[in-house]
Amino acid sequence: MKNIPHYTKKDFVSDQEVKWCAGCGDYSILSAVQNALPEIGVAKEDIVFVSGIGCSSRFPYYVDTYGFHGIHGRAAAIASGVKAANPKLSVWIMSGDGDSMAIGGNHFIHILRRNMNVNYILFNNQIYGLTKGQYSPTTPLGQVTKTSPYGTIEHPFKPGELAMGAEGTFYARGTDNNPKQMKEIIIEAAKHEGTSLVEILQNCVIFNNNTHHEITDKVTRDDHQIYLKAGEKMIFGKEKNKGLVLDGLKLKVVTIGEDGYTLDDILVHDPTQEDPTMAFLLARMSLPEFPVAVGVLRAYKAPVYDQLMEQQIEDVKAKSKMKNMTDVLNSGNTFEL
Repeated sequence: MKNIPHYTKKDFVSDQEVKWCAGCGDYSILSAVQNALPEIGVAKEDIVFVSGIGCSSRFPYYVDTYGFHGIHGRAAAIASGVKAANPKLSVWIMSGDGDSMAIGGNHFIHILRRNMNVNYILFNNQIYGLTKGQYSPTTPLGQVTKTSPYGTIEHPFKPGELAMGAEGTFYARGTDNNPKQMKEIIIEAAKHEGTSLVEILQNCVIFNNNTHHEITDKVTRDDHQIYLKAGEKMIFGKEKNKGLVLDGLKLKVVTIGEDGYTLDDILVHDPTQEDPTMAFLLARMSLPEFPVAVGVLRAYKAPVYDQLMEQQIEDVKAKSKMKNMTDVLNSGNTFEL
C-alpha cells in the first residue's frame, strides 16, 4: 500500500488567482472540494481534475493537482480516456449545466451508463454564465433571459432524473451555501466505485441571482429541503415533524402526529437499492408540494467499467497465442521471395 501523506486544505490550494465574480457560488464549491480532498486517501499526484468550458471549468487551475481544461461539453469524454489509460487515478469532472446538459449531453448520459469510476460535479446555476446570460437546458420554463426575452418555452432537464434514466449508480445533490453538507457529499462520492454524480445548486450573482433562493434561504431551508441520510427516517422541517410516506405509487408529505401518521409510518432512506425508482421519485420532488431532496439519493454498487475493461484485457492476453509484437508480425500470411 502506498503511504499517503497527511494533507490539509492548503495542500490543494494552487498559486493561481481565482477569477470568478465576487459572491459566486463557485468559491464555496472550490473550498468544499479542497476541504474534502485531504480525507479521500489519495496522493496528490494521483488526482486529476478535468473540465470543459464555462465558469466552473476554470476549476483545474485552482486546485493544486493535475488537471486538463478541455473543450465545450467534452470533459466526460476526456476523463473517460484518462481513467481508461490509468485506472489508478482519482478522476474528477467539473462541469456546468450548460456544458453537461446541452453540447455535452450525449457524453453525460453515456459516462453514467458505462459506470466509469470517476467523480462528476455538476454546477447547476440554471443559466449560461460565462457567455453572459443565455438560458440553459435547466432554466425553468417561462424564465426571461437574454435569449428568451419573452420567456423560455423549453421544458428543462432535471439532472437527477436524467441520471436515473441513464442507470447512474450514484447521485447526490447539495447547495453552494452549505459547505459542511457539500464536503460530506463529496467525500461519499469519492468513496463510491463507479460514476458518482454530485449536483450542486449554485448561484450566479450576475446573470441569475437567487435562482435557488426558495431552496437555499437560511430562513426557510429547513422546511424546503430534506437532507437524506442512509438508514435514517425521511424527516424534515424546523420542528422535525414532517416526513415522507408512500401513497400508492407516489410520495406524500405528512405531519407526524396528525391524520393518524406516526414516526413508524415515515420512510427510511436506503440509497443502495438496485431499483432506482425511489431515487427517481426523490430526485424529482420540487417546491411547493415537496421539499427538495439533498444528500446522497442513490449509491448502488454495480460493475465498474474500467475494472471490467482491465479484467477483459488480462483475460484476452492470457488466452492469446500472440504474446508480443514479433508474434503479431509473424502471424498469418507473410510475403516470401
